[in-house]
Amino acid sequence: MTEFNKIQFEVRNNLGYLTINQPKKLNALDTETLLEMDQVLTDIDGRDDVRVLIVTGAGEKAFVAGANVAEMKDKNPMEAFEFSTLGNSVFSKIAGLKQPTIAAVNGFALGGGSELALACDIRIASDNARFGQPEVGLGIVPGFGGTQRLSRLVGVAKAKELIFTARNIKAEEAEKIGLVNKVVPLEGLLEEVEKLGTQIASNGRFAVEQSKVLIDQGIDLPLDHSLILEANGFGLCFATEDQTEGMSAFLEKRDANFTGK
Repeated sequence: MTEFNKIQFEVRNNLGYLTINQPKKLNALDTETLLEMDQVLTDIDGRDDVRVLIVTGAGEKAFVAGANVAEMKDKNPMEAFEFSTLGNSVFSKIAGLKQPTIAAVNGFALGGGSELALACDIRIASDNARFGQPEVGLGIVPGFGGTQRLSRLVGVAKAKELIFTARNIKAEEAEKIGLVNKVVPLEGLLEEVEKLGTQIASNGRFAVEQSKVLIDQGIDLPLDHSLILEANGFGLCFATEDQTEGMSAFLEKRDANFTGK
């Protein structure tokens, strides 16, 4: 396990685990935490042994309860802009990883915590999880992507409601509006996320990574353009050994032995 002050990172069975490790502070995000996350994400992007990244928080109360208000309180406008830019850069790096990412939301996901979950591809929440963008109640706006990613995920009207009211919602409502994929009991959260991650990792690596690229890039394109993008990605898969193995295994009625090549 790589040692950091505010986070933990380890790899087991092709699953990477990035844990915000400040449970006494409800895993609140500060500059040091964001910089450590940035360092890990840069490393992950170049690793082939990490097939799926799981992001979670230490303890059973909070995924991430927000950004560190004590650090933010006395910032001037330029310092606040720089802090927002740093958070957006780190979260965009998560969103842009070649590997699929799963947020294991194990409690409060407020402000920057909700935005961290939004930056992941898939969100699985424990039944005690709470989501919200409370920033306007502090006299500020969401600064780590909340005004942009939330509206793209749940729709503009619902995003406006949640952001304008600063209302927290329970995991069940978050699932109902499409903010999370699934809600499970807290004690079974990590098992559920690992099961999902292992299922993803068992498929052709390039095909999974290319699927992520096609979805993320195609969503903002006109359909006719995105279909050309998809055809290009489809063709690229036929240059891989995994395509040959996958189709051979299907025809031979056996499990595929993908190598990631």
